[in-house]
Amino acid sequence: MTTTATTSAPAATAPPSATRPRRRFRRDTIVKALFVAPAALYIVLFFGYPVVKNLTMSFQDYTTKTFFTGEAPWVGLQNYLTVVSSNLFWPAMTNTALFTIGSIAGQFVIGLALAVFFHHRFPLSGFLRAMLLLPWLLPLIVASATWRSIMDQDSGILNAFLGSLGIGAVPWLTSPDVALLSVILVNIWIGIPFNVTILYGGLQDIPEELYEAASLDGATGWKAFWHITLPNLRPVINVVLVLGVVYTLKVIDIILGLTNGGPANATQTIAIRSYQTSFIDFEFGVGAAFSNILILISLVFAFVYLRGNRKAVDE
Repeated sequence: MTTTATTSAPAATAPPSATRPRRRFRRDTIVKALFVAPAALYIVLFFGYPVVKNLTMSFQDYTTKTFFTGEAPWVGLQNYLTVVSSNLFWPAMTNTALFTIGSIAGQFVIGLALAVFFHHRFPLSGFLRAMLLLPWLLPLIVASATWRSIMDQDSGILNAFLGSLGIGAVPWLTSPDVALLSVILVNIWIGIPFNVTILYGGLQDIPEELYEAASLDGATGWKAFWHITLPNLRPVINVVLVLGVVYTLKVIDIILGLTNGGPANATQTIAIRSYQTSFIDFEFGVGAAFSNILILISLVFAFVYLRGNRKAVDE
């Protein structure tokens, strides 16, 4: 009788050289996460929480009583029904659309024209570009107060200038027919520096060789602008328009400083309705519903515009 001895082979272990990359990868991942964590925490606390809180408030009966009792009964979509059924909702929607379209069109066209103008260097061009930033640097409430005095029907310098030309005084801020136009003009003045700065930076990135090659084919002036400048500026234009629309939709300071939503609600916008409903009528739930509708409009515009522009680029 014979017996066979069996020996078990030792378990295979990974060489130290194989585990070092894994440890280094884990360490790098932890270090990256630690660097990102403060920014992520800041975004969650100061952006994420207010958005979620505002969304929650829009489904609650949130009033001044809530601050004392802590009770905010759940009302579902009632606040949104109150908003839509309000007599001022659709006029405010119309004013918001007119204010946004008029402001963006004026800011973009004038901003692009000035950016192209300053793209050609000339004496004092740098100084003039710096001076052009002044409207952007002024606090909005200061700018609106200044323009309110300029547009005053009786003592404003604008009507005084028109009077010297034989034109009668215009009720810029007191007539329902003119007030919205006046607010749009002031907002255009404030937004021009932003458009000039971004578009001018985009023009700097267009190679001059493209214009030189196009000039050999006879493409100069407007032809060069349409076939070289605009196509190469498209990514920058997308940024300018999307940011401009999102910013303009929520403008409050200028309108409050100039007309306070009047006269006869002629300059009421969704942003103004949200502010007045929340902080004058103290109906915070309804005011939150107004602001959420504004956020939804901004998101829909950004999504549709960027998606449509991407399809145009792909084609």
